[in-house]
Amino acid sequence: MIIPDSNSASGSYDIDNSLKLEHDNSERLLRNSPVGTTVSVTNATVSYWVKRTELGIGTMYTWKGVSTWQNAAITNPSGYSDVLYVAGGNETYYKLVTNRVFKDTSAWYHIFIAYDTTQSTASDRIKIYINGVQETSFAVENYPSQNRDLEFLAANGAWVFGWYETAASVAPCYLAEAYLFHDQTLAPTDFGEFDTDTGIWKPIEYTGSFSQYDWYYDFENSASLGADASGNGNNITYTYNITSADQATDTPTNNFCTLRPAYEPKASITLKEGATVWQNLGNSNSAFQPNTTAIGTFQLSAGKWYWECTWTNDGDRALIGIVASLADIRQTTDWQEYIWWDGYNGWIGSSLIATETNPPAFDSINTIGIALDCDNQRITFSKDGGWLEASGNMNGSSPSDWRWDWTSDSDFLGSVYSNGNVTPMVGVQSDANTVFPIANINFGGYAATIRTSGGNSDANGYGNFAYPVPSGFYALCTKNLAKYG
Repeated sequence: MIIPDSNSASGSYDIDNSLKLEHDNSERLLRNSPVGTTVSVTNATVSYWVKRTELGIGTMYTWKGVSTWQNAAITNPSGYSDVLYVAGGNETYYKLVTNRVFKDTSAWYHIFIAYDTTQSTASDRIKIYINGVQETSFAVENYPSQNRDLEFLAANGAWVFGWYETAASVAPCYLAEAYLFHDQTLAPTDFGEFDTDTGIWKPIEYTGSFSQYDWYYDFENSASLGADASGNGNNITYTYNITSADQATDTPTNNFCTLRPAYEPKASITLKEGATVWQNLGNSNSAFQPNTTAIGTFQLSAGKWYWECTWTNDGDRALIGIVASLADIRQTTDWQEYIWWDGYNGWIGSSLIATETNPPAFDSINTIGIALDCDNQRITFSKDGGWLEASGNMNGSSPSDWRWDWTSDSDFLGSVYSNGNVTPMVGVQSDANTVFPIANINFGGYAATIRTSGGNSDANGYGNFAYPVPSGFYALCTKNLAKYG
C-alpha cells in the first residue's frame, strides 16, 4: 500500500496518461509486422511502465515471430505466478523467469529489457531491469545462442499488448510509456533515474533517436489510443474493445488510489476495470465480512480527501466509508474499526458511536461523495452533490455535519490493526441471489462510470468527478499526497 512519505517520486517530467486494459473485456492492442520479408534483429530494447490491478492472470508484452511466441511480461508461466517472464521461440530460444514476484497493485513498475545476442557472454545477451535495478536472481535462466535472431521484425509477425494467444491471458493493468527499439540496445537510464531526495526510480523524457520501425505509445490521444508518438507513424493496427473511455490519468508520475481485496474474496466477487469496480455475482451473505470488502491502496493519516462511488444493479445492498488501514490483518467475520454508510439499512454506522438512524438510504441511481478530513479525524458524506446536514437531509452545499470522528477511539489510532492510518473501503452483498450490486469507485485517476457529465477536478486540477470537489479537499493521488499527506 502507498503510505505517506513513501509515495512515487515526481520531477520535471510528467506523464499525463496511461491506458487501462481489462481482462474481462478482452481489451488489447495489436500491431502487425511492418515488413513483408523477415529482417534479422540481434539488438533491441523494450521499455514500458505497468501498474497491475489483479494478480494471477494475464500477460503484458508479447510478439509473434516466424511461427512462435516471444514474451516480456509480468505473468504466470507454467509452474510460476506473478513473475517476470522473458522467453522466445515458445521457450526454445531462451527463457528467463525471475525468483522475485511482483504483487504490489499499488505501485508502478518500470520494465526494461536490453537484448544483444552478439555478446560472447551468454548472460550479457539479455539484461532485465525493474525500476532501474538489474535482476540477477532467476528460477530459470536460459539465454539465447550467440547472434540469435530475436524475430522482432519477422514477416507476418505481430506485436500484442495485454494478450498472449488466448483471451484468457489478457492482462488487467494500466500501461504507460511503451517503447520498442529494433536495432538499439539502450540503458535504463535513457528512460529513468533515481530521485536524489527519495531514492525512488522515476521516469525521465527519452531524448534519443528512433529508427524506421521503432515506436513509442504515450496514450495521450484519446481518439487514437494506439497512435505512435515517435514520429514514425507506426500506429497500432487493431484496438480490441478499447475506446476513449479507457484513457486514464493514473500514471507513473501521479499514481492514484485504487482498490484491492481486503481478504481473499468469495468466488462470486471480482475486482475489475482498473481496480475501480467491485462486483458481486453471487450470494455473499453480508457486506460486512472481509471477503466481500475491498479497501484502498493508500494509507492515510493526514490531509483532506474526496472520492465518489456509484452503484450498478442495487446500491442499497452495499456500504461505503473507511476502515483502519491494517484491519484486513485481523481477518475476522466483522470489522472492528470502521465508519461507513450502509445503503441497505439507511444509516451511518461506526465502531465509535451508536448507530445513526436519520441519514437516508441510497441506491443505484445515486452518486455518493466521501469527504475525509484526516487532519481533524472526521468524515462525512454527500448524495448526488448534496451534503449531509444535522437534520439527516442531504441538502448541504458543503461538508458541515462532522459527527463521525475518531479522535478518542483507540482502535483507530492506537490499535495494532490501525498503524495510525485509515483507508477507503466498499462492501457488497447479494439479496437472496436476486440482487447483485456493483460498486464503481472514482478516486480520480480512472472511473468506469460517472453519472453526470463530470469534468470536476480538485483545486490542483487532478481527478474527474461527477460533482464539485469541496474546497480544501483533494483527489487521492501521489502528487497531492506528497503535498498534504
